[in-house]
Amino acid sequence: MIHLIKNKSRLLHYFLTASGFLLVFSSCKTNKLAEAHKTKTNSFRVASMEAPPGMVYVPSGTFELLSPDDSTNQAHYASVSAFFIDKAEVTNKQYRQFVDWVADSVAITDYLGDDSYFLPLEDGSTNTRPINWAKVGKRSPLWKNGTEEEIEKLREMTVDMGGKRMLDPEKAKYRFYYTRMVGGVGSDKTVETVGVMPKLNVWSVDFPNAQMQMMDDNYFDTKIFDDYPVVGVSWKQARAFTDWRAKQVKLYMKRNVALRDFNLAFSLPTEIQWRYAAQAKSNPADTTEGTMKTFDDGDEERLALNFKQGEGTYSMDGAVFTLPVKSYAPNALGIYNMAGNVSEWALDAYSPSYASLVNDINPVLLYDVPDSANPLMKRKVVCGGSWKDNGGMLNTDARSFEEQDKQHAYIGFRCVMEAIEIPGAAVKTRRYKEQ
Repeated sequence: MIHLIKNKSRLLHYFLTASGFLLVFSSCKTNKLAEAHKTKTNSFRVASMEAPPGMVYVPSGTFELLSPDDSTNQAHYASVSAFFIDKAEVTNKQYRQFVDWVADSVAITDYLGDDSYFLPLEDGSTNTRPINWAKVGKRSPLWKNGTEEEIEKLREMTVDMGGKRMLDPEKAKYRFYYTRMVGGVGSDKTVETVGVMPKLNVWSVDFPNAQMQMMDDNYFDTKIFDDYPVVGVSWKQARAFTDWRAKQVKLYMKRNVALRDFNLAFSLPTEIQWRYAAQAKSNPADTTEGTMKTFDDGDEERLALNFKQGEGTYSMDGAVFTLPVKSYAPNALGIYNMAGNVSEWALDAYSPSYASLVNDINPVLLYDVPDSANPLMKRKVVCGGSWKDNGGMLNTDARSFEEQDKQHAYIGFRCVMEAIEIPGAAVKTRRYKEQ
């Protein structure tokens, strides 16, 4: 188990501004690291940083890693640079947009044979002709909302599930490229092709001898569940979504004066990024136990997290299963449900000796293997507790894992994007004369 001990210069207040996020920090005069170097750390204020839609800015910081697997019992310190993270878990609606985009891409390129769905190439270009998404418009997905002739052509992309036409999971696949990591070193550029449909019957599979048909049949594609966290998604499917979303965010960045000149990677959060962001609290004196409950007018006590309260007791927090991703109050950074609702995939490979293996700056443990590999090699870190877990799993230092190709009704994910470091007040300790 890894324990993240927060730096005493943790966030005390987090204010939202119309133009972005104004981050305000306060610290004690010293901390463990500063004492070692006889250096003082002072209170400082950071300028605002506009975040991409649906994300918040997380400032850089230093923390302590403690691992029970380290026989020397030595503390490991690490720093994390600034990043953006989703305010909330990826929703069914957001993931459906991804699935529909993939399905329409396959429909247009492989089945319809309609030249009007493509834009003309610029003179001299030898690239593949881009799809004219304006023509698709609000008719997405075409296999469901196209013309009668188009729907007939696309019947091969669908299958019958209980009398209902559904997208064939084997026909909706997304291809993306990444640098394969083995032993912490990038070895070669790899292409990955991933089926993007979530596992719809994951509720019945995860909970046998339980009545889950309603959740199987409705959870992913019924509008009432639009704002609920997507589940039944594997680690590779989550990673494919982040690649697709990175392309969408690039369009936003071109219009963002502060970010448009930078190349910023989009991914699943590393374990450290996730836990660092999860530790932000409205009150720095709060413990996990202290934030489990909130009070209404001082009279009625109400649970403020979605988790299993006891044997057979799931509903006292407001629901038996998942809840909309912005349920309850956010933490001090403005992030929702970093404890409870669904557990979340992290980018890291899982190792019980993690703290002694990773670097001391932006630590991450990457190890890419095919789905046919030994199950021990396929383990990926899963962060946080879920609606089906007891309170002990709500602590930010609780670790678990799952194999990269497994899908569950209690694991979702959110995304992060690299951010530009905003210098702190420490840089002002050296004064230069103006020329």
